[in-house]
Formats: sequence, structure tokens, C-alpha cells
Amino acid sequence: MRKVSAKFERGITGPDKILECRFPQIAFIGRSNVGKSSVINSLTNQKGLAITSSFPGRTRQINLFLINNSFYWLDLPGYGYAKASHKVRGELSSLIDWYLFESEYKQKKVVLIIDANIGPTRADLEMLHTLEEFKKEIVIVANKIDKIKKSKYSGRLQEVGNLVDPHKIIPFSSQDKIGIGTLNQEIFD
Repeated sequence: MRKVSAKFERGITGPDKILECRFPQIAFIGRSNVGKSSVINSLTNQKGLAITSSFPGRTRQINLFLINNSFYWLDLPGYGYAKASHKVRGELSSLIDWYLFESEYKQKKVVLIIDANIGPTRADLEMLHTLEEFKKEIVIVANKIDKIKKSKYSGRLQEVGNLVDPHKIIPFSSQDKIGIGTLNQEIFD
């Protein structure tokens, strides 16, 4: 695993000069409570860098992290369910769509995080298809593999793989420290 330096820069909710700099951008996206912040914390080996919560919809802005003084990682709000008003959920959805699909900002890669135990939901597959339509370089992380019963592990990953084919899947567990090196290598290459 590479040594990763990371610091929180700021949260943004629209166009921002910081995104116009020369650093490549890696966006982390997934359903609410799928573990986007936990994945970022695991990759950087900094437990409290990205704020985690069991509260769906906690992230309400795009949180920007400077990585190795050469990349920006963006922790986007989750899509799907959020413990928030209809208006706030609409604003979060608009923020995601704006950054990924409407803004002039280009992502080097988009890390789509799905819950391996649940499998890709309709919202996950819609996001995947939209990312494909917009020709994004997609990395799929099957998070929370520690929650899958051992007897069902290979079958579950096969099911996930069939649904997201032809994309490669990186099995991941923040808790068990699985997939960190593989995902870091995929992001930094």
C-alpha cells in the first residue's frame, strides 16, 4: 500500500475556483450509507478524515480532500434515501448531477461504491448507466464484504459482477482492511 497524505480542503455546493486547478479529480459516489466516507478513511489510513455517520444523508455538500498534494478526492453526497426533507433530497440530487454530468469539471475516475451484501440497487444501476452514457472512467467497489456470509460470498460477488459487467469489481472492507491496496493502485494508476 502506498503512503497517502490527505487533508480536508473544504466543502462545496457549486462552482468553485479550487476545482479549476491542475489536480486530477477522483469522485466517490454511492447510495446513502454505503460507506463512501469509510472507504476514503481506509484508503488514507486516517480514521476521522471524512466524517462517517449511520444517519443517511449526512453528507450535504461535496467534501474535497487534497491527496498527496497532487489529487483531489471528492466525497459526494449519497443518492437515494436520506433522512431529510423532500426539498433537501432534491438539492442533493441536483448537486450530484451538476458536478458529475453538467459542470465543466472532469473527473479522472469515478469510484462507484455499492453494498456487496445487498447488491446493486435500481439507483446504483441507474447511476452506473448514466456514468457510462457520459463516458466516465468507472471503478466499482463492492463494499462491506465482511457482512456477507462465507457460504454466500462467491455467489454474491458473481451476482454483482453479472449486473455490472463488463466493469471490474474491487471487493472491499474497511473493517477487515480488504481491498485497500488494490483500490489505491487503481485510483493512482
